[in-house]
Amino acid sequence: MIGKVTKKYWPVFILPTLAAFLIGFVWPFLWGIYLSFSRFTTVNNVKFTGYENYKKIFIDNTFSHSFKYTVLFAVVSSVLINVLAFLIALALTKGLAGTNIFRTVFFMPNLIGGIVLGYIWQTLLNGILMIAGQPLLQLSEKNGFWGMVILLCWQQIGYMMIIYIAGLNNVSPDYLEAAQIDGANALQTLFRVKLPMIMPSITICTFLTLTNGFKMFDQNVSLTGGEPAKNSQLLALNIFDTFYARSGPQWKGIGQAKAVVFFFAVVAISLIQLNFTRSKEVQE
Repeated sequence: MIGKVTKKYWPVFILPTLAAFLIGFVWPFLWGIYLSFSRFTTVNNVKFTGYENYKKIFIDNTFSHSFKYTVLFAVVSSVLINVLAFLIALALTKGLAGTNIFRTVFFMPNLIGGIVLGYIWQTLLNGILMIAGQPLLQLSEKNGFWGMVILLCWQQIGYMMIIYIAGLNNVSPDYLEAAQIDGANALQTLFRVKLPMIMPSITICTFLTLTNGFKMFDQNVSLTGGEPAKNSQLLALNIFDTFYARSGPQWKGIGQAKAVVFFFAVVAISLIQLNFTRSKEVQE
């Protein structure tokens, strides 16, 4: 009876969600693509200009620099976050005393907003740099880069650690026992048994860290503000700066074109990463 009622009235449950998805995501996305081919001041004052906006973004030095800077930042931060998170997860699955407390402490930074974290770490890191006699974050592209890497690592390692702990706890004791019987040492067991078995966790964590690195905005704003001379701008901040901080109607279309290129670049890189890591997963 319940099944018949559900089958009969399924549009009542699906249509509101579908309508919200179409109105809140699909339509703005398609309209945004159209705006990337236009010159506009508001959405009611739009003039189609073809590929002009896309031609201009590739001769914009700030965009090309931000793109390279963001790719480097996403790769470096992803590697560090995943390696450190895995090592911590490995240590916390050894049955050490106070494991639950350590898990909580490592996870807590993930609960703090990015803007707040940025200002906290700006004060902390600038203080350290002043003592060391080094340029402040806003005065050095290199220091700004590593400052953002440290901030993102501190914020996200705990979250990825939880995922790795879940993966390690799901490794069957039978495999570990078989490796021990075969005479495998701890390092061999790690690389030949544990890592292949937790590849789904690695896939998830790599995807999350890569996409978080590419789309990071609020920490960039509060930590460096893109200084010096926009050299520490990640792509999200560069797009925001183009759209809102530059005067003239032409910049809004260029900013929109940058956003479209940014979207498809992140999607392409994420799909490549997902396909690569999934191909390494072991079928039990």
